[in-house]
Amino acid sequence: MVYRRTHQVVKRLAARRSAILAAAREAAAEGGMAAVQIAPVAVRANVAAGTVYRYFPSKAELISELIAEVSRDELAAIRRAADAAPGPSSALAAAVTTVAVHTLSQRRLAWGILAEPVDVDVSASRLASRREIAGEIASRIDAAVRAGHLPAQDTALAATALLGALHEALVGPLAPDNLDDPVKMRDAVQTVTLLALRAVGVMDARARGLVVQQTLLPTTKALVGA
Repeated sequence: MVYRRTHQVVKRLAARRSAILAAAREAAAEGGMAAVQIAPVAVRANVAAGTVYRYFPSKAELISELIAEVSRDELAAIRRAADAAPGPSSALAAAVTTVAVHTLSQRRLAWGILAEPVDVDVSASRLASRREIAGEIASRIDAAVRAGHLPAQDTALAATALLGALHEALVGPLAPDNLDDPVKMRDAVQTVTLLALRAVGVMDARARGLVVQQTLLPTTKALVGA
């Protein structure tokens, strides 16, 4: 007789997996990817180390899935913000602002997801994460181009360049070290969003208006502490 998991068993297994990933995320947010170790994560998740291995057979698999989960959450937030915008240019501004806010609101985790050196190979997960988010930005640029709001351009290349600029400016080695202050955070979000909009061809006055529009949104104000 073939054993079939009941609905309750499936829910319990999924909840335990989610708890392990939540514990890994907390560890990475506090101490970087170096803090994501099987035993400490097990303690945080209130499970045995063997249970963690049952769900994630290696540290590489745990960190890779953590990267994928954080990226899925960010991508969903970008889409929600952009889809709620009144037009293609506003949607692009919303997408860029969301990337900036998410990066600044969890800088240590963001650096861990992007480029922090780790002792296992997670390059495939990191690459997939960047491709998905760059693809979403590209789709928003493309929509603005098709609507006649932006000049024709290589939208995939433009999106990649914008994403790289945002990450380097906000969380890379050259990023300012005072961005935990809410006022500095808000100013940084406005600056990089304005830079991104100008870079793809939004006229200055219109770009400034879009930036102000994004800053006044309740979700943005809450995240940057404005």
